[in-house]
Amino acid sequence: MLQVLAEQRTNIRPGAHKAPYPCRVVSADELVRFVVPAVIDADSQKPVGLINFAHELADADATSEDTRRELDALLAWFDKALPVPDRFNRTKSKGWYRRQTRGISWLRANATEHIAAMRQLVDVVTRCGHEVTEIRAHRVGYVTYEDEAQVVAEPFRDTPTK
Repeated sequence: MLQVLAEQRTNIRPGAHKAPYPCRVVSADELVRFVVPAVIDADSQKPVGLINFAHELADADATSEDTRRELDALLAWFDKALPVPDRFNRTKSKGWYRRQTRGISWLRANATEHIAAMRQLVDVVTRCGHEVTEIRAHRVGYVTYEDEAQVVAEPFRDTPTK
């Protein structure tokens, strides 16, 4: 399922910990991400993911009651169907929970039920006038969490995120 490349970076900053950086992890599976390109996430500095944006939209005063009910129903399904990862960054050092999170979430392309629910979420969000983009990739970054339906990774510099 996952291939681990044996390449390790050995260029270390003066005074930094001398252990080599973690191995690069490349997924053999295709991964899918839905983003709202007009909104940038403060932590990852990448376009915000659809689920995060849907939460914001559901809480917005301008959202109609019918739309809010649709969003709440879909988000409740995701709360049950997708476990929330315990971490979105790859550092294992003391105080990792205080660090800025750079990991972004991807769905596995074979998680068809989850992707179908995302497409329903796309329909609701686009009806509210927001553009949603679907991104597909095989090589998404340093994996910090994964399960059968999702992968969280800190993106490589060349990982498509828009």
